[in-house]
Amino acid sequence: QVQLAESGGGLVQAGGSLRLSCAASGRTFSIYAMGWFRQAPGKEREFVAAINWSGTSTYYADSVKGRFTISRDNAKNTVYLQINSLKPEDTAVYYCAADRRAVRPPSPRGDEYAYWGQGTQVTVSS
Repeated sequence: QVQLAESGGGLVQAGGSLRLSCAASGRTFSIYAMGWFRQAPGKEREFVAAINWSGTSTYYADSVKGRFTISRDNAKNTVYLQINSLKPEDTAVYYCAADRRAVRPPSPRGDEYAYWGQGTQVTVSS
């Protein structure tokens, strides 16, 4: 059973930065793509960023390009999301997710991810 545990969320002022982490366990981390999604109150879950199994390919939602950076450390079974220039509209619960199949490119499709963490809250004040 795959387990994902996010951390690093918090309350930050607009323009600030956060680094989210997602620690994975339960299967070979290094061969699966990983993704970050978020859900704001009253809104549907939306894709944020994804990274392929080796870390050589990434994919971002247009709304976060240039501000968010996804990376991974396969030796530590961890994927990261560096969030810069935070805006109030970035306020949401952020979830990491693990691809259901191995060695695939990064995907924005939520249905391609089989495992999800519990989420970490990011709140941006104006």
